[in-house]
Amino acid sequence: MIGIVGWKNSGKTTLAAALIRELSSRGLTVNSIKHAHHMVDVDQPGTDSYKHREAGAREVILAGGQRFAIMHELRGAGEPTLEDLIARLAPSDWVVVEGYKTHAHPKIEVHRQETSRSPLYREDGNIIAVATDYAADFSGPVFDVNDITGLADFIINHAQPSARQP
Repeated sequence: MIGIVGWKNSGKTTLAAALIRELSSRGLTVNSIKHAHHMVDVDQPGTDSYKHREAGAREVILAGGQRFAIMHELRGAGEPTLEDLIARLAPSDWVVVEGYKTHAHPKIEVHRQETSRSPLYREDGNIIAVATDYAADFSGPVFDVNDITGLADFIINHAQPSARQP
């Protein structure tokens, strides 16, 4: 598992998608988890699956010929932990986690020069590398934010094997 963290609008999603593409192109199976701090709904009012959830279903699977999605209503229960979510994923070589910046797992921080907020790596010992557009003062590896090949090589060669999904 490798996390991608950073402040809002730092380029986390762009980097996560590029890393997923790169790792997948190397023949690795990659799953991802994206954390959102706001109300998330991939289903739209008026659709059949929305009506099922609105009627009280705890989980609804929307299935088609190309993909399926499971929508799980918490119905007042607490937000699931990252470990709970990973346990629901199919086995893979890597799980790329975007967000969960306070969770203790290996992370790469995306930090931009124009960001007025202090880098997370100054407070988070779980950040193992930084992807940036300036010469950051991080004590570990610092990558150009566009060096996807270098970041993927680093992840494969330096991430903790025990953090990988079986």
